[in-house]
Amino acid sequence: MPHHASTDVLQPHRSAILIIDLQQKLVPVIPSGQDVVAWTQSLLQGADLLDVPSAATVQYPKGLGGLVDPLDQQFPSAQEKLDFSSAVCRTALDRWHHEGRDQILVCGIETHICVLQTVLDLLAEGKQVFIVSEAVAARGGWEHETAMAQMQQQGAIITTVESVFFQWLRSASHPQFKAISKLVKSFADG
Repeated sequence: MPHHASTDVLQPHRSAILIIDLQQKLVPVIPSGQDVVAWTQSLLQGADLLDVPSAATVQYPKGLGGLVDPLDQQFPSAQEKLDFSSAVCRTALDRWHHEGRDQILVCGIETHICVLQTVLDLLAEGKQVFIVSEAVAARGGWEHETAMAQMQQQGAIITTVESVFFQWLRSASHPQFKAISKLVKSFADG
């Protein structure tokens, strides 16, 4: 019987990364906030190697500040919002839709508010949503865990940065295998 590749495995040409509200006044109040930023940066490094696009949103930047450094330099035009769901920020989402990018990877804070509402809206749009577990967080562990369970029950897929990378590669014969493996080793050692 021939091999049938799963359509649930992440593919670079179908993937995009949405970074939600990693802002100057929010990250410091999240116990694992700096870890979320670091994992998001690692994910972005791998995405760059495989031409996976990304975009960022900011919630009420007048009150909560812009994106934290260095994300502020990577996303100088992060889309501003007042709604908790980043799905209202259509610039990148509409472009990705037209490019056939239906696998949306989500990073950001807070899990039980903006991340949750974004994920539910993206699922309602028919997107395949992947929550990068190291790259989402909330102030409280209970809120985080409850939101993760709710998103998974609604159809979102919980994954990890390393799993994302190796799904994108699919094989050790991929031209970027060595570069991705080196990146994985760098954050495993660090």
